[in-house]
Amino acid sequence: MDYKSYIAERLAAEGVSAREIAESIAVPPDPAMGDFALPCFKFAKVMRKSPVAIAEELKNAYPTDEVIGEVSAVNGYLNFKVNRRGLAEDVLLRIFKEGARYGASDLGAGKTVCIDYSSVNIAKPFHIGHLSTTVLGGALYRIFNFLGYHAVGINHLGDYGTQFGKLISAYKRWGKKDEVEKGGIHAINALYVRFNEEADEEMEREARENFRLIESGDKEANELFEWFKSLTLAYVKTIYERLHITFDSYLGERFYTDKMQPVVDELKEKGLLKESEGAQIVDLEPYGMPPCLILRSDGASLYATRDLAAAIYRKNTYDFDKCLYVVAYQQNLHFKQFFKVLELMGKEWAKDLVHIAYGMVSLEDGAMSTRKGKVVWLEDVITKCVEKAYAVIDEKNSALENKREVAEKVGVGAVVFGALYNNKIKDITFSYDKALNFDGETSVYVQYTCARAASVLAKARAEGYAWSAEDVSEPCPQEFELLKALGEFPEIVRAAAEKYEPSYVARFCVDSAQKFNKFYFDCKILQAEEGVRAFRLALTEATLTVLTNALTLLGIGVPEKM
Repeated sequence: MDYKSYIAERLAAEGVSAREIAESIAVPPDPAMGDFALPCFKFAKVMRKSPVAIAEELKNAYPTDEVIGEVSAVNGYLNFKVNRRGLAEDVLLRIFKEGARYGASDLGAGKTVCIDYSSVNIAKPFHIGHLSTTVLGGALYRIFNFLGYHAVGINHLGDYGTQFGKLISAYKRWGKKDEVEKGGIHAINALYVRFNEEADEEMEREARENFRLIESGDKEANELFEWFKSLTLAYVKTIYERLHITFDSYLGERFYTDKMQPVVDELKEKGLLKESEGAQIVDLEPYGMPPCLILRSDGASLYATRDLAAAIYRKNTYDFDKCLYVVAYQQNLHFKQFFKVLELMGKEWAKDLVHIAYGMVSLEDGAMSTRKGKVVWLEDVITKCVEKAYAVIDEKNSALENKREVAEKVGVGAVVFGALYNNKIKDITFSYDKALNFDGETSVYVQYTCARAASVLAKARAEGYAWSAEDVSEPCPQEFELLKALGEFPEIVRAAAEKYEPSYVARFCVDSAQKFNKFYFDCKILQAEEGVRAFRLALTEATLTVLTNALTLLGIGVPEKM
């Protein structure tokens, strides 16, 4: 049950909607005050009464029932205590009935959400800076699908520009086919870095000519380009598989080559295109922004040109309700500009475009991606984290079966969780030791909690374990706090989608794991008397189900043993 909505629908507040009330209801910091609280201060202006008077009036009008057992008004707050046994039965029955679908809904039925994320560059390996866009976008993709939306994952490949001309020049000068085939993307990148280190004016001219040959359809140039692209995709798909990332489209910048001219023509027809120092721009000064460059003085297109064409293509192809762009905050201005241009073009759906900005990722020593080949490769970070996870697991439980498989789930999970735990806009300093802390606010802690619950259940099933609603008893404080947390999961998932914040789910994981562990240590489970034992085992199984669902939404595996 969504208790906040249940309470809100039964509160008749003049001039205030049930939705506004539900959104204002919070969980008090002190459980003694109540299970839910409604601060009435924000309604004082609308209702023209003091918060204290509003709280008292609402308390007197609220119809207590089998769900809400007690209502009190204290200093402008309306506090609610739910029927504890009723909540326990409601939460457990829903979790057991829905299982892996608990927390899911049909909220987005019939609606499409396009999510542009990761956007790998052809011929360039993933560095640590690609982590956030990849796992943040992947989590949103799973969350929206879980809520019934048709999510379309788009990898907008960086496959356009003079850098590919440089790469062809570098390969023709220094490359050998067998060495590149063997070395893959790292061999290609080494050639690209060497070109930039040694390039003179003649080499730069040659690179521009090679890119012109690609654009004009030259057979040799395009065969080389497609080869570089195939090597890149083969490489990145191994990373995506480890991170549990999938896409529905790999259409990149090059795909929009023949779709940009219609955009330019439309801008001209609508009187939006102006010449400035030989370049073609859309003047955005009246809106407090620099001009949006559409064509350079030499007639070449820019990012904005291709992004305008891509947005129009996606609307025509998918008829999306929202189109999300998971791109670092450094591109804030770019997205404001091209969204505004679409709005000026009369595209009423421009309001449905959302830039999901995020912060930067660096390692503890300050290392992150830089120029001239000095980069921290994402694959190296993942592999190192998995190796460290293996060492920790081997030390803690050397007899564990499938240690390599478990270490992969733990190590990869630590990398993903480290990027998703905090608010997306915050810069992240990744620490291997902190990420793999079994007692910290980490995925490892949550995974270990799941393994602990699975171990209890395995022993119970070996002895014979069955549960029914009749076994529900009045929950003790530890049981009730855990049940209340599990009951909030569907609301957490909806909020994560609404705010584009997978961190809500990540924090839910840690909070619920902490509540389970308090219950585990304070309350006997297997040794409890028969009726209580069945109830506590049911609560243990429900916790494992919900934490598994939550970690799965984040793209993190759940080992059965650790």
